[in-house]
Amino acid sequence: MVMAGTSDARKMIKKLSLTGNYILATAISLNGGELAKQAGADKVLVGRFDSAKLAEIIKDNEVDVLIDATHPFASDATRNAIKATEKEKIRYIRFDRPTLDIPDNELIHKVNNFGEAVEEIVKLGDSRILHLAGVMTLHHLTGRIYPHRIVARILPTTFSTEKCQEAGIPPQNIVAMQGTYSKEFNQALMKEYDIKVVVTKESGKSGGTPSKLQAALELGIHIVMVMRPEVDELKGKTVYNNMDDVVEEIKKLE
Repeated sequence: MVMAGTSDARKMIKKLSLTGNYILATAISLNGGELAKQAGADKVLVGRFDSAKLAEIIKDNEVDVLIDATHPFASDATRNAIKATEKEKIRYIRFDRPTLDIPDNELIHKVNNFGEAVEEIVKLGDSRILHLAGVMTLHHLTGRIYPHRIVARILPTTFSTEKCQEAGIPPQNIVAMQGTYSKEFNQALMKEYDIKVVVTKESGKSGGTPSKLQAALELGIHIVMVMRPEVDELKGKTVYNNMDDVVEEIKKLE
């Protein structure tokens, strides 16, 4: 079973499908589920599953191994997966995309959470902000910062658009698109909206973080970088940063 929803997870599914194992995948959106199916999953379940539901899925589908390939910031999903695998006494493997070496630069403000991120933004004054940290974190900003100052780049889904509207982001400040983008594309967006502060997460190379950093630094734009949360429950668990290592581990279990 692969807990999916990221580009990493889809690559993982594709690699595992070549081993001949039956692959059950989970995703939190219909689009994510369809992409997991296209990657080679034999069966896909869509939804936000708590630990009890995950345990039920594991039991009903006779899952032997759960591979957690969720987003680095989906800490609740990881905790639920660990709890479910411990309840059902099956193997848990975490794939965690490699972290980035963030350079020391006076324009980069590293913080541990979005509460700290807002404090840093406030210190930087009344400036236009580009939010590249996911629609589910927008409320942290709009609770303290005038929404018209915020430009939100979001996934092109009804859910994401509605979340922006609920947060008070004006239509002209909603940029709906999917993918990772070049430095030049990011710079064009920053210039167009006269951005002075970028808010993003340390989501690794596959999350497009390097091009966001390069784009902002070359333009002299401040970056408020939310670092990855630590998940205490992962201590003592099998964690890999290389997909091929995960595949080899699965082959050993056959």
